Amino acid sequence: MFKHKRLIIAVVILGVLIMSLANFARGKYVIPILMYHSVDLNPSKEDRLTLSPEVFDKQMRFLKEHNYNVITLEEVADIIRNKKKAPARAIAITFDDGYKNNYTYAFPVLKKYNFPATIFVIINEIGRPAGDRLSWDNISAMQASGLVAIGSHTFTHPLLTELVSQEEIKYEIEGSKKALEEKLGREVSIFSYPSGRFNEKVRQAVIDAGYKIAVATNPGKKFSDSDIFAIKRLRISQNCDNLFIFWVETSGYYNLMRENRYK
Repeated sequence: MFKHKRLIIAVVILGVLIMSLANFARGKYVIPILMYHSVDLNPSKEDRLTLSPEVFDKQMRFLKEHNYNVITLEEVADIIRNKKKAPARAIAITFDDGYKNNYTYAFPVLKKYNFPATIFVIINEIGRPAGDRLSWDNISAMQASGLVAIGSHTFTHPLLTELVSQEEIKYEIEGSKKALEEKLGREVSIFSYPSGRFNEKVRQAVIDAGYKIAVATNPGKKFSDSDIFAIKRLRISQNCDNLFIFWVETSGYYNLMRENRYK
């Protein structure tokens, strides 16, 4: 009888611990925001931010086959802002810099799986002679599909935290917004900090310019997971060719592991 009671007590304690752990984990869950850059043929091993079209397709197929809910950044911000319950396995996809191969190789894959994404473009690099950046026609075609939203990544991609002049900051942030809106004929409400770097002055300039959302990379624990002007993203590198690593990074808990890695 005594052993039976001890077993019951042990089971109850274990149940309480499991429930406590589950509640803790739910509180630390962050919707994964994937940050891609370049998707191109035969990427070199040194260029860790370029994935092959085959790897990108493999990752998107993984999301599809495992029933991830790929949502827009606007939906992510709405969930955060209004404290809504996120859909199961919610995730969002972004691209920085506006590489031509986003249109050539990534866009067909997005259409194949019907996944929305946001591409952040550097205004002064659009259609540059080297031919390695998106053209306005590319951007218009992707926007017209209804799958791709276009956001600003400034005019010239400076480190905004190193700009001294408020006029320069305003030009890069507000000026790029107005230029995109004039060219695309619609509101541009999402901003990406170059190299993910910002400070309070830069963050306030983004708000003052009229953006509704701003994404960074990993600004650290001092910035709340609920700050829609400092949304944390996961840089997808060639390591994610391994689908186990990709699964870990898209779990919603990787940000917790990342921020406590060097604790």
